[in-house]
Parts: sequence; C-alpha cells; structure tokens
Amino acid sequence: MRSLVLFAIAACGGSSAPRDTSIALRSACGAGEFWDGRACAKAGDAPAKLAAGKQALDELKVDDAKVALDAAEKSGPLDREHHIELYEQKGIAAAYGDDEAGAQQAFDMLLALDPGHFLSYTLSPKATFVFEKVRARKDRTAPELDVSWQRTGKVGEPVPLSVDVLADPKGFLRRATLFVRERGEPGWHAADVALKPGESKVVLPPFDAKKSLQLEVYLRAYDDHGNEVLTWADPARPREIPLRYDPPTPWYKTWWGIGGIALGGIVVASVTAYELTTSPPDKVNGAVTVMTK
Repeated sequence: MRSLVLFAIAACGGSSAPRDTSIALRSACGAGEFWDGRACAKAGDAPAKLAAGKQALDELKVDDAKVALDAAEKSGPLDREHHIELYEQKGIAAAYGDDEAGAQQAFDMLLALDPGHFLSYTLSPKATFVFEKVRARKDRTAPELDVSWQRTGKVGEPVPLSVDVLADPKGFLRRATLFVRERGEPGWHAADVALKPGESKVVLPPFDAKKSLQLEVYLRAYDDHGNEVLTWADPARPREIPLRYDPPTPWYKTWWGIGGIALGGIVVASVTAYELTTSPPDKVNGAVTVMTK
C-alpha cells in the first residue's frame, strides 16, 4: 500500500464546529512492539513480571506476588490478554491477603476489561466468593465502542468512518489505533485516533484501483498508560468495507465529448450549406446564337 493520510474530524460534544486534521497512516508495529507516539518501541518485561507474580500466588507467597504484580503494572504497557491477567491476579492476591475492598476493586476492573470473565473453580473460595459478589452487581456497565461507515463507498473517493464511544464507565478509553489494509495485502497500516465521549470522525483518503475492492479494518483502544483495554474486530476476523469501482465514462458520453460532437456537426452543416448556396457553380446555363451574312 502506498503512503496514505487519514483526515480526522474531532466532534466535541456538538458545542463547536469540527476541526479537520490530517494523520499519516504508518506501518503497524510488529509483535512485541508498541507505538509510543513517535515510533514503534520494544515492549518491556511486564509479561515476565506478571508470570512471576502468578507463580508466587500459586505457591501462596502472597506478599511476593503483590510485589511482582505491582512491578508488572508499572512496566507496561500491556496487551489486552496480559492486562486482563494482571487484574485477575491482583484481585486474587488481595483476596488471599484478606483485603476484600482491594479484591473488589481489582475484580471490578477485570470485568470492565473482560465482562464475560470467569475465575477457575479450583481457586480458593476466598477469591471466588468476592469475584462472584462483584460479578452479580447490577450497577456495572461494560465499555463499548463501534466503528461504522457509509455503505455506498467508491474506489477513488474518500472513505468516511465514525468511531463511536458508546459507554466508558471507567473512563479508560483515551485513544484508539485504527488498522487498515486492502484485502490481500500482507501488512497492516495504522493511525491513532483520540477518543472522546460520543463520536469521532475519520476520513480515509481515496484508494486507487481498476476494480472493486475490500478494505479490512479493526481497532484497538488504550488507556492513558498505553495498556490495551478494548478491541473491535481483530486481524484474524476484520470487518470489511466494500468499495465499488465505476469505470470511467467514455469520452463521447462526457459533456465535453457531446459538446465537441455537436460542434463538429454544426461545422459540417455550415460548410455544406456554404457549398450549396455560396460557392460558384461548375456549370453556366445559356444559349449560343450563330449569325450568318
């Protein structure tokens, strides 16, 4: 894919007119990397510290586990899978340490990250009891966002998208990365979009092709620390935006082509009329009289 630009329109609660800003599409970061706002940077050792904390918990070394888990939290950012695991382990550690308030807080965040999460039944009731109490609460709202677009997109025209923050009870939907590629391309391109309550607009630039094509898109949302907190679609199952290809109009059907043909007809007709009415004849009618003496 060639170098592209996204045009973003930030909607600010409807109180002011949207502003257009351009965001360059970049190559997506690879495995084990994250975007630090300037470049793809190598991820830290947070997953290793998280694994150490889990191992300590399995050995019922609660204090050691808390130290390792706190270190993992500070060594982020974490992808969503490890972020979920972090709050699961923090909740278990707090419950094992008889800190029910801390356990509830951790499990509440865990369920915000993964509303359908369940703890293993093999864990101590000290943890599962608190978890189930939090899961049964009726005041919890799951975070939610959606991406939508027009269904009539065409090749060669800009592609407007809407990123809607539908619910953000924890206030952690701070920014998102939109990933896009033409179907069949090996790599993804990405652009960061600031998230605000309500709707944010982004406009992809035109995609040039000589046939209809499909754009594949997915999105990742992050908190202030760059931890992945929500996903929309994924690279294995992206959403598709169809773009219809309309062949160019033949020149003789364009306004200038039709005008040219019409003008040519007028010229031909004028020349013909001239030839018939104005040019001298090739024969002269008359009589010859011969006089004799």
